[in-house]
Amino acid sequence: MTDIQPEMKIDPARARALASQVQSVRERLTTAAKGRNVRLVAVSKLKPANDILALHQPADPAVPPVTHFGENYAQELTQKAQILPPSINWHFIGGLQSSHAKKLARIPNLFCVSSVDSLKKAQLLNAARADLIASASASTTPSAAPAAAPAAAPAKLNVHIQVNTSGEEAKSGAAPGDETVELCAAIERDCPALHLLGLMTIGAIGRSQTTTAEGGNEDFETLREQRDLVRSRLGIERDLELSMGMSEDFEGAIAMGSDEVRVGSTIFGERGPKNEAKVVV
Repeated sequence: MTDIQPEMKIDPARARALASQVQSVRERLTTAAKGRNVRLVAVSKLKPANDILALHQPADPAVPPVTHFGENYAQELTQKAQILPPSINWHFIGGLQSSHAKKLARIPNLFCVSSVDSLKKAQLLNAARADLIASASASTTPSAAPAAAPAAAPAKLNVHIQVNTSGEEAKSGAAPGDETVELCAAIERDCPALHLLGLMTIGAIGRSQTTTAEGGNEDFETLREQRDLVRSRLGIERDLELSMGMSEDFEGAIAMGSDEVRVGSTIFGERGPKNEAKVVV
């Protein structure tokens, strides 16, 4: 990790707007959760690192920092991770390409890859994370008087299995049933540098648009069923979390048991074209 770039300026008005918007989301989340702990991932894709820093290190000490941020593009996440504090927990939530797995898994503070949909991709992540852990262990040598506290050793990489609950051909994800169970089993058995954190889905947009805190969602119900199936078939006694719900439907997702929601535009505002996005403004 490099130091934060000195030219990264935080606009006070923008920082206040972001703080207000994330506070509103947190209040809605708390109401929907009814006492459960639900992780908020602020989806910062195509938004500048300045915005992320404003939320992670708020100027007002009374405002709780946002610690979990989600990115859809591997190159953008890598660039931001290099210039932002290592205390951020990064989530890769976009479509995972095999060619990007190694680079992503070697980011020490990558908290989770939420879009694992094949054994090949899981194996690539596992190999790269194992190398990172081994390298960190090998480079740690005793010192009588270290100049500074050492960085935390990289941990196992959390992964969510993405499940295609809607059955749409354009959607990524393992098919519900045997395919999902077998992928989870392979990670549990053969990927010691990964930790199976749970299951994720991006449901059909039509269902998301009609989901309310009171109403149901077929995709969310399917993901719950898949979680229960995996635990039963594999004999997993620990909890497996559900990652479902975004800006349009996160309250309904929480009501149906989601442990993590991914909220972007409701916090950061609408995004411009990808070719106009800047990592730092």
